[in-house]
Amino acid sequence: MTITPTPFDAAVALLQDGRLVEAEALMVREVQAVTARHGAGTPEWASVQCDLGNVLINADQVPRAIDCYRAAVSVSPRDFPELHKDHLTYVSNLGGALRLAGRLDEAEAELRRGAEERAAFYGRDHAGFGFGLEPLAELLLDRGDLAGARAVAEEMVANLDAARHPRVVVAMALRAEIVRAQGPAEPAFAGAERLPAELIEDLAGAVLARSGAGRPLLTELVALLEARLGPDHRATLATLSRIANLGRDSGDQTGRIEAIQRVLASHDRQGQAEAALQVALGLALAHGDAGDQEAGLRAYSSAYERATRLGRPELVSQVLRNWGLALRDADRPADAERALADAVRAAETGADYELLGRGRIALGLFLQHQNRLAEARGVIEQGLAVLDPVHPDAMIGRSHLGAVLEGRTCGCGDMPDTIARAYREFVLSKVPRGLLADVHVEVTGGDFRVNVELSREPQQAELERLNEVMQSAYAEFRRRLVAS
Repeated sequence: MTITPTPFDAAVALLQDGRLVEAEALMVREVQAVTARHGAGTPEWASVQCDLGNVLINADQVPRAIDCYRAAVSVSPRDFPELHKDHLTYVSNLGGALRLAGRLDEAEAELRRGAEERAAFYGRDHAGFGFGLEPLAELLLDRGDLAGARAVAEEMVANLDAARHPRVVVAMALRAEIVRAQGPAEPAFAGAERLPAELIEDLAGAVLARSGAGRPLLTELVALLEARLGPDHRATLATLSRIANLGRDSGDQTGRIEAIQRVLASHDRQGQAEAALQVALGLALAHGDAGDQEAGLRAYSSAYERATRLGRPELVSQVLRNWGLALRDADRPADAERALADAVRAAETGADYELLGRGRIALGLFLQHQNRLAEARGVIEQGLAVLDPVHPDAMIGRSHLGAVLEGRTCGCGDMPDTIARAYREFVLSKVPRGLLADVHVEVTGGDFRVNVELSREPQQAELERLNEVMQSAYAEFRRRLVAS
């Protein structure tokens, strides 16, 4: 059976492709069509208003999404009883959008109203009521009302637990964050001992999905997972990896290194050699970030031994490149050059052209900074020849090549201009041939200013293609600009 996608499905697909303007335009046309067929203030109109709000909120247009959700909520289930369940969703969406907009008083009023309407419609023992408590507890946590958030979360846990609903793990994860925010006295995961193993794994996923889960909570979660699922379970390793990432971001290098070492030991126990190699590279980087260069270099040496045992040239090249950069930072230029050159030679025997290009760029930049400009030029050009023009290393290589051609030993400050040139080349390569006379791109105030010169009047299909390319280019190169 063929299932025809709805306009909302098509809009979501456009959103996923980064084509925000087209997604919004599609849903605006659908609102107009539904209004013409059914009239404003009808259940169909409320539904399409909610769909437009969902598209807008995913396109970061929160104020407009709020207007859409308010329109949807304005259609009363008193007039259309069949609308009641959907109406409860509209109220939750409105409260969530107000929360995103920072209008917390209004958000709390809507979410409390929604919870009471759910209680009246479903009854307080029904899981449908429990669902409505989650956004309210989240809001109270945002406001710092830990006691209020805790009370709502406890009611949510009790409701979903009694209903034997699997979403109880989401409630437990939310409650755990609140409990730990209140202090260290209580266990964060009370009641989790009753959960079956498959829900313990789901609980871990729910905790990891929460941005507010800090190291103390995650450490407690690891203990629970090791006791119930074992130290080598994927949920245990995922949680340790999150602890390591938090350590990197917060500067807690000791906690980061400890977590990485535990993940590495697990992969070694399980005989997962390639996964262990990638973790070993992470350990070397962590030692370097902690300021212990010697420990980092020893870790790279160990990683190199692992890579050679695996016998895959692309893995050997990856390790050698990273090791060479660490040796450069340790002011050991001869060793660094040898490792970087060996990385290129290893990559040349493999089939990973991205890795080959990255290795050549790394070696070329090293030679440039050593004032060996003629050698650097050839190596950088060879690297650019095999890398995608929008690859971050290609951007870096292109900026440094410009400096080499000008006789300079560094092009580290040229990235904005390089990204602007790449933006221009990207657009010209993607639009219909002969449509554009030129594209002018410059970076001002941390963003792009783009001026397109048409060489002729475009056809409708060409105009649509140009619009798609310009949106894709902005999304792609905006990320590059921010990262630079």
